[in-house]
Amino acid sequence: MSATRASGADQELRELLLSRIHDVPDYPKPGVMFKDITPLLADAQAFTALTDALAELCRLYGATKVVGLEARGFILAAPVAVRAGLGFVPVRKAGKLPGATLAQAYELEYGTAEIEMHADALVPGDRVLVIDDVLATGGTAEASLKLIRRAGAEVAGVAVLMELGFLPGRERLAAELGGAPLEALITV
Repeated sequence: MSATRASGADQELRELLLSRIHDVPDYPKPGVMFKDITPLLADAQAFTALTDALAELCRLYGATKVVGLEARGFILAAPVAVRAGLGFVPVRKAGKLPGATLAQAYELEYGTAEIEMHADALVPGDRVLVIDDVLATGGTAEASLKLIRRAGAEVAGVAVLMELGFLPGRERLAAELGGAPLEALITV
């Protein structure tokens, strides 16, 4: 969370969330320490605290819609949208949505990928908070911000459960955020 909002309650939230995230060494390949959020999702107290914190960010930044990034971002963003009384818009891998879509390609470490959302999911005047589980290199989040703007909507910000601070995701997103906030509840 931003330094201006740091408090004892924020520290308690971070400790609760971290206590429910398990490290899985050498997954999905040797040398990687995977951060498994499924124990957090299975704990009603922790999942509710996470949902409430993200819903508060929706209110704080004046969001009118919530975008969830496939796939774990869906799990987090949908209950946040319900809690905040906002609509939920899924951003999916290419070819997974029926009907007219907007697509955005982006660079991966070795190649490219593409994400899509329904062409009519956002309208001018919408303020969109993007929610995902982890910010790593920032490619998917950056592409989602481009999609939001192409749809004519405004970016209210990006919120993630966890930022991998040793990767360049925050730097990659800086220009595309255009001054909108990037909130990470936990940085590892």
